[in-house]
Amino acid sequence: MTREQPTSPTGRRERAVDVLVVGAGPAGLALASRLAATGGVGVEAVDREDEPGGVPRYCLHAGFGTRDPRRPMTGPAYALHWADAAVRAGATLRTGVTVTGWSDGPPTGPLAVDVTSPAGLERITARAVVLATGARERPRSARLVPGARPAGVFTTGELQRTARLHHRPLGRRALVVGAESVSYSAVRTLREAGVEVVAMVTELPHHQVSPATALDARLRHGVPLLVGTRVGELLGRGRLSGVVLRRADGRSTAVACDTVVFTGDWIPDHELARLGGVTLDRATRGPAVDGSFRTDRAGVFAVGNLLRGVEPAGTAAREGLLAAGPVLRHLRDGAAPAARVPVQVEAPLRWITPNRLDPADPRVTTGGFILRTESRLAPWSSLVVSRAGSELHRQRLVRGATPNRTLRLSAAWTTRVRAEDRDAEPVRVSVEH
Repeated sequence: MTREQPTSPTGRRERAVDVLVVGAGPAGLALASRLAATGGVGVEAVDREDEPGGVPRYCLHAGFGTRDPRRPMTGPAYALHWADAAVRAGATLRTGVTVTGWSDGPPTGPLAVDVTSPAGLERITARAVVLATGARERPRSARLVPGARPAGVFTTGELQRTARLHHRPLGRRALVVGAESVSYSAVRTLREAGVEVVAMVTELPHHQVSPATALDARLRHGVPLLVGTRVGELLGRGRLSGVVLRRADGRSTAVACDTVVFTGDWIPDHELARLGGVTLDRATRGPAVDGSFRTDRAGVFAVGNLLRGVEPAGTAAREGLLAAGPVLRHLRDGAAPAARVPVQVEAPLRWITPNRLDPADPRVTTGGFILRTESRLAPWSSLVVSRAGSELHRQRLVRGATPNRTLRLSAAWTTRVRAEDRDAEPVRVSVEH
């Protein structure tokens, strides 16, 4: 339930809720809808954007889930679906609300955050806080691409907001940096805005999508893919005039264009988690969580793409639904893991989630682990799970694996991580060819 208190001496209006969800994208909205539907739990979801729904709001293409098998939803329809579900279930949904930090006090104290909104300053205390703040693409500056700072340089999110929210012109000739799913979404957005896409470039030796998606881009849009290629420099002053491309063999060429879109290279929006004393996983750079989405701060959970960067919206929503059970258990008994065993990966694997295990409760509510690899894995390679030199599990990759595409690992082995071994070394996941 939501309880409002008089204004505090700090000038902040103080309120209390059972569960505060920070972030109203698919993960946060799905979680809020399921929690509220149980009845008797006061759930409030806040988001700094003016409208709920997260990234799908800007994705006009279909493929975001279905109401029936013959009618796949567009991104905006998918966002509206989850927002409506949360409100109908009884959750409070507030937009234009920015969480600026945690209230004063140690990380072991009561869960309370400070927020600002058009209504003024507030302090919200909650029995459980679920972080669902999502992820963002690294901009040009974070990728250390040299050159001037001309107009016409975007990330995919900036591109979609400019074209579909603000309806501003984009340019005439564009270069797309990246060759994963979101890169092809950028191509679609540019073409729908009447922009010629001169090429897609990736440093990898191949694209990272299904063959059908890549073929569709080449046949329908006539977009060439340059592999083993990186952006060496941006040209132009007031407006982008071109891009210098560098090949793996050292050759360079300049491509004339007035727009460049940097896609992919995702990083979790983890600032609020870090400010709250939540431990971040070194590989994902998101909060370290166990199979019940629990962080190492009691009562604080994390779901969705905050955990590791981008996965499809459906994956984020599914995690939100699955996290409802652990949150309800926390409200009921306040249990927190007594020990957490790290789960780590070895090269060429990049990261894994969940990346902690509670030996006393090794359940993985996602039904398995999500991984990414830095390089292509050949068909019939194996994922090997081991601890202290003992093999716990072996899984064949019949089709191999590709960078920037989801790879899943069974959770059947987690019950073999014994409570009496809680102080031993981490679980390690490696690749055997």
